[in-house]
Amino acid sequence: LYDTSARQIRDFTPLTPGCVSIYLCGATVQAAPHIGHIRSGLNFDIMRRWFTYRGYEVTFVRNVTDIDDKIIAKSAEQNRPWWSIGYDNERAFTDGYTALGCLPPTYEPRATGHVTEMVEMMRGLIERGHAYESDGSVYFDVRSWPSYLELSRQDLDEMRQPAEEGISGKRDPRDFAMWKAAKPGEPDWETPWGRGRPGWHLECSAMAHKYLGSAFDIHGGGLDLIFPHHENEIAQAKAYGDEFARYWVHNAWVTMSGEKMSKSLGNSVLVSEMVKQWRPIVLRYYLGTPHYRSTIEYSEEALREAESAFARIEGFVQRVVEKAGVVEPSAEVPLAFAEAMDDDLGVPQALAVVHTTVRQGNSALAADDKEAAVARLAEVRAMLGVLGLDPLDERWAGETDRGDDLHGVVDTLVRMVLDQREAARSRKDWATADAIRDQLNQS
Repeated sequence: LYDTSARQIRDFTPLTPGCVSIYLCGATVQAAPHIGHIRSGLNFDIMRRWFTYRGYEVTFVRNVTDIDDKIIAKSAEQNRPWWSIGYDNERAFTDGYTALGCLPPTYEPRATGHVTEMVEMMRGLIERGHAYESDGSVYFDVRSWPSYLELSRQDLDEMRQPAEEGISGKRDPRDFAMWKAAKPGEPDWETPWGRGRPGWHLECSAMAHKYLGSAFDIHGGGLDLIFPHHENEIAQAKAYGDEFARYWVHNAWVTMSGEKMSKSLGNSVLVSEMVKQWRPIVLRYYLGTPHYRSTIEYSEEALREAESAFARIEGFVQRVVEKAGVVEPSAEVPLAFAEAMDDDLGVPQALAVVHTTVRQGNSALAADDKEAAVARLAEVRAMLGVLGLDPLDERWAGETDRGDDLHGVVDTLVRMVLDQREAARSRKDWATADAIRDQLNQS
């Protein structure tokens, strides 16, 4: 895996043999999810599936940030309770993950359910001299932790004060808030330092400790979280005494016109709308098959290309099933697929193996070699299962119904092409007939 903290690919060695522990920064539920949010969930869903295929027992924690500045701002804008906004959008995220075939996490803790753990962590950090209280807020003293900024590799002396934090009560403008003193009209909880609410960074450090212990294997999230969020998580957790994450894995963004997809930029594409226009399994193919560290530039043309590519796979599956009945996945994926996945989750290279196998299967069908076609389908299903893209999986049972009209169109087009080939053969235009045959074998 590519470890952001090491800036290189490292061999993965689990903390506990046979087990993998993963913490993924999940949704901040101030608004419904766009496809950029769901991409992260998809990338780590594939990681989890691959570890499971490799025989590991996976504990996968994906948190819900259900209280922060943005949610409070939305509450004021919409004149709705903060918890109502959070709950509605949490459900929207769950619906989005489910629609695109993500397995449910082992645990999905909400930040507001873990204030006790946050207070305990703050108390420990204050006792160790790494945090301090000021006017009801609690700040982390960044200069007390010499390794601060080890993940993002910045120079503390060149950093500017975080604009959203303000400087009131801080010993150093770069210290960050772990707990924010109560303000009129905002939600608050009781602590030894007065009423207030948690800071974003503290939430994840406390929840990771609660569910995965003082040390775990992989911490994941989007590239935009490296600083300040993950940097501050590391400082809090390690200063508290945790070893924390041993590998840091970050997925790239979905962009539009070169900019990160973002609600604040107004360029987001909501999952709830996308699944009305595109089959969810096609959206999963589109978002899940580029390498997780590669940026996806969103466009409808790219989605249509993904739709066509997946249709070639699905068409092969359907033709073999019509000829031989349902074929069970093979026990093992092809070696080339496994080697690609073992190389920093090389899904694009693994997908190339899928398409090669599909072409071989289509050639077997063209040669009326039923046994070979069935063998190739078994391999294809095993590979697609790892990627969460097996169209015969019960998860996608309703998907084929949505595509009935499309299948009819495709069948008609295929018959037209075959008629053209027969016409070419009848007039002894062997070059055209062979070209049509070759094209069918490749599709």
